[in-house]
Amino acid sequence: MSKVLVFGHKNPDTDTITSALVYAYLKKQLGIHAEAVRLGELNNETAYALEKFGFDAPRLVEKVAGEAAQVILVDHNERQQSADDIAEVQVTEVIDHHRIANFETADPLYYRAEPVGCTATILNKIFKENEVEIPANYAGLMLSAIISDTLLFKSPTCTEQDVKAANELAAIADVDAAAYGLAMLKAGADLSDKSLEDLLSLDAKEFSMGDHKVVIAQVNAVDVNDVLDRQADLEVLLNNTVAEKGLDLFFFVVTDIINNDSVAVAIGAQAEKAYAAFNVVADNNRALLKGVVSRKKQIVPVLTDALK
Repeated sequence: MSKVLVFGHKNPDTDTITSALVYAYLKKQLGIHAEAVRLGELNNETAYALEKFGFDAPRLVEKVAGEAAQVILVDHNERQQSADDIAEVQVTEVIDHHRIANFETADPLYYRAEPVGCTATILNKIFKENEVEIPANYAGLMLSAIISDTLLFKSPTCTEQDVKAANELAAIADVDAAAYGLAMLKAGADLSDKSLEDLLSLDAKEFSMGDHKVVIAQVNAVDVNDVLDRQADLEVLLNNTVAEKGLDLFFFVVTDIINNDSVAVAIGAQAEKAYAAFNVVADNNRALLKGVVSRKKQIVPVLTDALK
């Protein structure tokens, strides 16, 4: 039986890594030879979750066509966020909770996208639909993903379905969701070992918005000044990245996980338009985005509308 690779987006977050592991496990239970792989390095939060529930990180790859003819995408669909050679393989399934853009296939496929806070919430349903029990350690991974993507249920992306799934998974994993979740988020927000280069790529996604090429990077922090105290050096790197990649906008966001606000630093020809889209004026080339914590629901739609 030919192997199917399961993976999420580049610069992976907790939902991306854990959903690949979880869905590969489910496919194996259903008789499919599946392997979870990753397209980038782990962040501290994800490493914390994997260690907590006894998992090794999926194998790191950049290209997939040399290993498999068919792949399954989790937690993304946009081609620029996927494997470098994604056009050379057949995408047989997509399990996602983001917008659909820059995606087409030559063959029919199983495509499941739901407006929930996390891919793991959808996977929880798929386990039930296939009458496969979720082992405790995999439930722990799925819980970690929901906590991560919803910022412990505080993000506007969080739905009642996410909360219900998290409670079910916490019971299976036998953990206190609130206590574990806060510890995991704080582990992810510890930036003491991260260089500025690391911060630019930890959770960065590329988007097409109208005719514009945009990267939005998001970093979680307990104290935003851990990053902003290095703003001058950060802007040098942002400007270099804009030039190297031909970007129209690099929108760098530091999210305060305690106060649930973000600070944005915008670089590129569309920077002023980006600030204006949020009805803010930059001071020292940064602006406070009150109540903004979700890239998917509060940042991407606003910038897409402004730059279309």
